[in-house]
Amino acid sequence: MPETAADRHALIALVAADGPCAPRRTLLERHASPTAALAAGPAAWRQAGLDPAQIAALQAPDAAVSARAQAWLDRPGHHLLGWRHPDYPALLRRAPNPPLALFVAGDPVRLWHPAVAVVGSRAPTPGGRDNAADFARAFAGAGLGVTSGLAAGIDAAAHQAALDAGGLTVAVLGTGPDLAYPRANTALHARIAEVGAVVSEHLPGTQGRPSHFPSRNRIIAGLSLGTLVVEAAERSGALITARLAAEAGREVFALPGSIHNPLARGCHRLIRDGAALVESAVELTVALAPLAQELAADLRLRLNAPIQCGHTLVTRPAQDERLDDRDYQSLWNALGHDPTGMDRLVERTGLTPAVLSSMLLLMELEGRVAAQHGRYFRNR
Repeated sequence: MPETAADRHALIALVAADGPCAPRRTLLERHASPTAALAAGPAAWRQAGLDPAQIAALQAPDAAVSARAQAWLDRPGHHLLGWRHPDYPALLRRAPNPPLALFVAGDPVRLWHPAVAVVGSRAPTPGGRDNAADFARAFAGAGLGVTSGLAAGIDAAAHQAALDAGGLTVAVLGTGPDLAYPRANTALHARIAEVGAVVSEHLPGTQGRPSHFPSRNRIIAGLSLGTLVVEAAERSGALITARLAAEAGREVFALPGSIHNPLARGCHRLIRDGAALVESAVELTVALAPLAQELAADLRLRLNAPIQCGHTLVTRPAQDERLDDRDYQSLWNALGHDPTGMDRLVERTGLTPAVLSSMLLLMELEGRVAAQHGRYFRNR
């Protein structure tokens, strides 16, 4: 969340200018704040690479668009992470062409949690839907989140299974953060926002356009340690996500299928092109462990706190040095073996929800704490 209301207003204007992201990221990098970037004027905007349409949009911002975005952000649980925000997800920052900003409904700390993208057909076979759900449940049990696009079919099955297993899931939208697409997933959208995170690079109120959905796939891939394609035809948006994951230096996995199933052909093509053929979630967790450890290192720098990593995604430190810290000791004492909600933890510790979220995420990565439906308990 930007530090001031002026920064938030300026960042909304920069997002609303639309067009290529790279020049606007450059503009933000050259100035101390979004407010300073907006105040720099047309010459600085042009020097950063903004095109005439973007400059015109910044000179005459749409007041109605800005007011709608401000109203959405004023609601509880809604956030805006600009390019320079310290909570902008580390993995996404490393990906090609990361978005200028993210509108987040839910807990933005969840975007740092190690996750696997699960993608595939909007009209899967029953077996494909079951496979998506089975892998999502297994990832939840291993401490991994599930990232997907809230589309019908494989996406919805993966999100739902992760939630039902008490795991974390993140939905990346090709619409504004306030609009579920398709509308049939409105209840799922609300549930993910409550216990995970719904993410969009688009302003609130933005309707889905054909170009938005391939574009949002780069965010799905960029937020994730790796991408699993469950079922996909030879011409499929899931294959775009897989390609973008590979371009971001992430692992790509594909499930094989029957040679008689048209929805297996995209997966077979990926396997021929070098994607890893997988038959179980364990194969993925082993392959992704090194990148998960890199993410843990980024989190350690963000929180300025030690973190210990082993050879598995869910690790338990050999010693309890962290519990020597008074706040961590207070949190540990506030946790029990039964799931406890954030409100109760705030009441017991006196710490803010933002501080508790960061501490709980770190303890989840260490294997001390587990989460179930947005409630936390000791894992040992």
